[in-house]
Amino acid sequence: MKIKTRLFFLLLICVINLSAQNKIRIYGYVIDTNNRGIELANVYFENSTIGTSTNVNGYYELLTEIGDSATIVYSMVGFKTFKHTIYPKQKILQISVELPSIAKEMSDVEVIAQRRQTSTLDYLDVSKLRLMPNSSGGIESLLITFAGVSQNNELSSQYTVRGGNFDENIVYVNGIEVYRPLLIRAGQQEGLSFINPDMVSSVAFSSGGFDAKYGDKMSSVLDIEYKKPAKTESSASISLLGASAYVGTAGNKFTQMHGIRYKTSAYLLGTLDTQGEYNPSFVDYQTYLTYQLKPKLELTFLGNFSQNIYNFVPQTRETKFGTYNMGRNLKVWFEGQEKDLFRTMFGAFTANYQPSNKTKLSFLASAFHTNENETYDILGEYTLSEVKMDLKEENKIGEALGIGKYQEYARNRLKATVVNIAHLGEYNIDNHKMRWGANLQFENIVDKISEWEWRDSAGYSLPFSDQRVQLYYNMKAKSDLQSLRTTAFFQDTYKKNTAAGFLTVTGGLRLNYWTFNNELLLSPRFSMSFFPHWKRDFTFRFATGVYYQAPFYKEIRDTLTDALGNVNIQLNTDIKAQRSLHFVFGGDHYFRAWGRPFKFTTEAYLKLADRVETYTVNNVRIRYSGENDAKAYTAGVDFKLYGELVPGTDSWINFSLMNSKEDIIGDSYMNKTYGDEGKVLTSETVYPGWVSRPNEQRYSFSLMFQDYLPNNPKYKVNMKFIWSDGLPFGAPRNVQYRAAFRAPAYRRVDIGASRVLMNGTDRFMDRSWLKHVKSIWLNIEVFNLLDFKNVNSYYWVTDIYNHQYAVPNYLTGRQLNVKLMVDFK
Repeated sequence: MKIKTRLFFLLLICVINLSAQNKIRIYGYVIDTNNRGIELANVYFENSTIGTSTNVNGYYELLTEIGDSATIVYSMVGFKTFKHTIYPKQKILQISVELPSIAKEMSDVEVIAQRRQTSTLDYLDVSKLRLMPNSSGGIESLLITFAGVSQNNELSSQYTVRGGNFDENIVYVNGIEVYRPLLIRAGQQEGLSFINPDMVSSVAFSSGGFDAKYGDKMSSVLDIEYKKPAKTESSASISLLGASAYVGTAGNKFTQMHGIRYKTSAYLLGTLDTQGEYNPSFVDYQTYLTYQLKPKLELTFLGNFSQNIYNFVPQTRETKFGTYNMGRNLKVWFEGQEKDLFRTMFGAFTANYQPSNKTKLSFLASAFHTNENETYDILGEYTLSEVKMDLKEENKIGEALGIGKYQEYARNRLKATVVNIAHLGEYNIDNHKMRWGANLQFENIVDKISEWEWRDSAGYSLPFSDQRVQLYYNMKAKSDLQSLRTTAFFQDTYKKNTAAGFLTVTGGLRLNYWTFNNELLLSPRFSMSFFPHWKRDFTFRFATGVYYQAPFYKEIRDTLTDALGNVNIQLNTDIKAQRSLHFVFGGDHYFRAWGRPFKFTTEAYLKLADRVETYTVNNVRIRYSGENDAKAYTAGVDFKLYGELVPGTDSWINFSLMNSKEDIIGDSYMNKTYGDEGKVLTSETVYPGWVSRPNEQRYSFSLMFQDYLPNNPKYKVNMKFIWSDGLPFGAPRNVQYRAAFRAPAYRRVDIGASRVLMNGTDRFMDRSWLKHVKSIWLNIEVFNLLDFKNVNSYYWVTDIYNHQYAVPNYLTGRQLNVKLMVDFK
């Protein structure tokens, strides 16, 4: 059977490669006299219709059949035309040419704007990363291409930026802020993110120091623009993790896009330590419609419906942890189940009016509604045992160190509605571009929480009391919030080309007022960039400003514990927005090596924060203290090398160093020493001072590499590698050991291999039933190729000696995925 299978695949490869026989591949770069790539240059065979255009780096590629000789023509408006005759004796030729300029005057401003980063906002070409292995399915996994971004959970689309948490990142789609469900506590529940990759035209991202037009968050901004199809286009994909379909059409005045996605992570969750019946089902539908009512007036609508269902019946769990000399094994038997439902709806109308070439006006109205239900009742009985170093498997489990039970219960329900009306404007005059905006937002949130956890160790309830049975954790509350929030901003960008270089300066002011705490926020922001007229290609930029984390619902929940240990929630009307002063200084060096373009980026940053709310992170759930109880700072430097390690493909290497600390105001604990009889000998008050913040990653390294077979570029390989520092953690409800430990480093290698079948170049596509198919991609992915045991969080248990153990909750192991993508004409 194995022999037949191998013969089948060999035959299949031979058939697929048949179309590539007797063809020659020619590739290279078209550059100017300054060693910069020329975009959109024409490269074609003389006296034929075979040709192509260069990309933004000046790269081109031709694949055709030729006879004894052929002449290739290189041309571009403003440059001399160059002709090159080839006499091919090989199937692969690399030809790079330099075109001298013939234009008397070139617009330096336009050239710089196309090729240089004039602010802390950087851009990403999503189409180039379509084949990158991606277990979450969201576009957020591509954000590791930007310096300072970290992802330590492949089950989640959430990301952290320069020491901040998930809630400190703001996301816009077509200028409208989008939200995510509030109750999600684990990556398994998360499902699909709002952004549909099939509908995206551009991705812009800033890791800090962003302009005043972007909202009140302290870490980052992700600005997504959905495309307007120019013609009918459609695509579909299916894999072991889900499926998606997309269609877009364009008429004289009306364009439309529709995208539907389905995801199920049951196959991926099967690699977790906890075994059981996983039944997740995530569905998302989006539409984007535009109508050109008049030449100067356009109407648009963006709509979304999303439903995440997560059903789980756990059965058993076995986790081995510890060191070689002191190994431990936790075995758990479960009863009960979990049923979660997260349903969100979003709609936004926009009217875009352009009275003149210098003025653009937009009026927006949007509404977001989420209905979330989190219910579980799970009983676990566990045994904590020694692990012996024995060659025989049956002898490895040694003496039992602890036996206990625990029960986790929750009936949590949340409904939230956010309605927003806004105006945006833009005016261009001379070297100035002025932008302004204002919006009014209504928020209505109803939250009902009922959750508790009971623990029993060796027949005693924890925490132990000889008076009554106590719960380990208990929270019950009902909150109702209605509030108004208004924001406004104004900013001006000034550009000037001088003898020394090209200068861009942006200054702005942002205002925010919330009726809940009656706080007015003023956020001045400033940035500048300079492109010196040096022989070597450098750019420099600097940004600073005051940034606020305008509190939403989770930040204002102040927990109060009564004498019986019951935890209640009170909405803190005295809460203040967290405040941070940013300094960002960076630069880019553009150069060519081995005839290929590269960019080396360095950015150093410092963030000084006060009025900070401390928080804890468990999986993806963030629990705030509900008070402005700390001060903090974050400093670091990011390095990024981006370029074509392989001609025609983009690859990059990121390396970051960071130091992020916080100091809780007035916190302390008693350090006691005891005698032989248990009497206290000495007692000392200790003030912990500065400790690591929950998302401090002291170092982070990521690599994305793309390659292809030289003699057949239709075979491609994509690899993603991450190695980042583990996050700090400590014993629960313990000031002394807060952030005292650190999880192991997060290491992961994902790899994907693909083959494309193109209509017109592959004989397999000549069949009549494939006449409407443009291309077919077959992609084979291996997630966590080296099967690293990455830790997501910890569960604490106690043995018979009253020793606490942090049992790691491991993430997914090695898994194979097969994906088929079809693009239609």
